Amino acid sequence: MIDPASLTRIGFLTLANHSMIACANALEALRMANYVAEAPLYSWHVVTLDGTMATASNGLGFTPTLALHEAGPLDLLLVCGGVDVRHAATPIIADALRRLARRGVALGALCTGSFVLADAGLLDFYRCAVHWENLSSIREEFPEIHFVEEPFVIDRDRLTCTGGIAPLDMMLELIAARGGRSLADKVSEQFIVDRAPRAPQAKASARPRPALPDPTLARAVRLMEGTIEHPLGVAGIARRLDVSPRHLERLFRRHLGTGPASYQLGLRLERARELLRLSVLPITDVGLACGFQSAAHFSTAYARRFGRPPSTERRTAAPPKANG
Repeated sequence: MIDPASLTRIGFLTLANHSMIACANALEALRMANYVAEAPLYSWHVVTLDGTMATASNGLGFTPTLALHEAGPLDLLLVCGGVDVRHAATPIIADALRRLARRGVALGALCTGSFVLADAGLLDFYRCAVHWENLSSIREEFPEIHFVEEPFVIDRDRLTCTGGIAPLDMMLELIAARGGRSLADKVSEQFIVDRAPRAPQAKASARPRPALPDPTLARAVRLMEGTIEHPLGVAGIARRLDVSPRHLERLFRRHLGTGPASYQLGLRLERARELLRLSVLPITDVGLACGFQSAAHFSTAYARRFGRPPSTERRTAAPPKANG
């Protein structure tokens, strides 16, 4: 077990097309902690394997960038991911990360960097946070990892978080462990962040959901989202919620403009599109993961909704986006 307060020498392993906002949020939190505390609580280096600056997805980069071996002893290395992270997850990077893990260096990930750790086998049996857009595909690919819908997770010597401003929340938790909650609050004030840092076990979804005006409707939608692989059907959902199918139909029509069966099918097909675009699962497995027992039924339903069959979607899928 690693004490978060002991993580003071931090490296940022920037991959090609990394998310600048995710990396900068984490790094700036450390700089501001030093500024507010008027003490060198943290040191950091931006690194790549060979010291060549990695260009972020916005076309910019961090200087200076050091080679990983030039950074000196590190307590924590954060893998900074972004666009097309699969191409950045090379065997050489995986080997370097495994060597650090064997030496007792804590490892973490920002944005899609979690995929690199997962691909190297360094997140097995850990809790892990990842951006909601990648959650479905990575969960299917790495079943031995406990993926959670939270902005960030600190689990023993692994620290993972989603994109955007979530890295700031995660670093505020480290700052609170080292300098106290008052120091973390002062860092938040400097960044004009009007909220308390989120505890690592806070139950908050990383995926934004539309506000639903009726509590029964909201429960029905959550139930549909949680049973995509084995859909319950409208009658099954109504039984779970102790309402009639007719009442459920009225709620969906009134507030969402469509029936519950159509809405549920849409959720399953949207999930299928995520898996086709962001995972390497065979198309048949994608259909099964989304509750389609027949490949023909899956292909027909997919083409009816998106105007092209799953095979075409897979061939024309764009590289994964930088999530924040």
